[in-house]
Amino acid sequence: MNRGDGERRRRLTAAVREVPRAVGEGLLTVARDPLPRSVWLGRVPHVHAVALILGLGVSNAGRSAHGVGHSTTGLLLNLLQCGAALLALSRPVPAWWLSTTGLVLVGAYREATVDPDVLWPWSIEGTALHTLVLLLLALRVRSWVTCTALALTVLSGLAGMSFTTQPHNVSLGGSTLCFAAAAAVGGSLRRSRVARVRLAEQKELTAAERSRRTLLEERGRIARELHDVVAHHMSVISIQAQVAPHLVTDPSDELKENLAAIRGSAVEALTELRRVLGVLRAEDAAADGVRHAPQPTLARLGELVGKVRGAGVTVTTGTTGEPRPLAPGVELSAFRIVQEALSNAMRHAPGATVRVTLAYGPAVLTVRVTNTAPDRPAPPSTGAGHGLLGMRERVAMLGGELATGPTPDGGYEIVAELPAHSTKDLV
Repeated sequence: MNRGDGERRRRLTAAVREVPRAVGEGLLTVARDPLPRSVWLGRVPHVHAVALILGLGVSNAGRSAHGVGHSTTGLLLNLLQCGAALLALSRPVPAWWLSTTGLVLVGAYREATVDPDVLWPWSIEGTALHTLVLLLLALRVRSWVTCTALALTVLSGLAGMSFTTQPHNVSLGGSTLCFAAAAAVGGSLRRSRVARVRLAEQKELTAAERSRRTLLEERGRIARELHDVVAHHMSVISIQAQVAPHLVTDPSDELKENLAAIRGSAVEALTELRRVLGVLRAEDAAADGVRHAPQPTLARLGELVGKVRGAGVTVTTGTTGEPRPLAPGVELSAFRIVQEALSNAMRHAPGATVRVTLAYGPAVLTVRVTNTAPDRPAPPSTGAGHGLLGMRERVAMLGGELATGPTPDGGYEIVAELPAHSTKDLV
């Protein structure tokens, strides 16, 4: 025997040893497991099940002859079977044990007095009630638990037939077919329900993963754009540190060393920054085409609006406060927010009029883009957009605030408040 055969034999032995424990956990529990609501019918199946149980109980109690009759013992056994079926709506495993016990007790009680022509050991009503219990069990537990319960039910009937004292009209075969059909139908419905639940969970996971990937893509895009802004400042620092000694008469050696160290640090930081951003750009072929293009500022806002107007969109602009140069990151983010807002309006609000307003405050730049209600339905979206997500990331990066939502007239509004530090404030 080779090593592979030995490993397979050990796995098979371990699986066989695991069966009793698994069966015990599946059938030796009193855990509550309510029958779930139907997707289309709600609680209607529950009501029908209760009505069926009560009807079968009345029918079973009405058989005053053939053994059970109106005796106290027969009434208690009937209540036991009906109660087990009702219990199966909330606790299927204990209900199956009670129902199986009821079948055994009814068979033993009726064995000596039942007419030979009457079905035994399981009557029509008893078979119907236990069939319902098995169906409710199969809807909630795993298939192997249902099969084990079915086998034990049949074995209990065979065991009861071993102690007969007279001939009977045996109902074991027909009842077993009913039980097996209930187990098969319930198991099939359960597998279908589990598949739907798993599919829904997978969709949620996929949506969450898509959102996470979109977020990372937007952050990478913002990082690539801000790279040019940061690289510009680092280059200026390096050049200034190199030129500064020539602007001073007889600079000291200490000053030269400090300026050389500043220039060296700036060059080293710029090199590392380019290396990190190179990794981000390596996965974005579109970034290669704009790698050396200057990043836009609010000075190019008119150019952007002109392109949108050329596409057939009515756009108006307005400015309040005193326009002034702002930090490059703020101007870049403000420009991108307006760009994304105009793109969203063109995509989701065809025929709408768009208003772009910049409000320069002492400490805040407010960017407001509002569109009216569309005059025709928007074409179906080809996928999840990144516009609003990118806006939120840009605003959060700067420590600002973003508000978006519909307007009372059916349009949409985007308001971003960004810290309005001027370039002079940063010196």
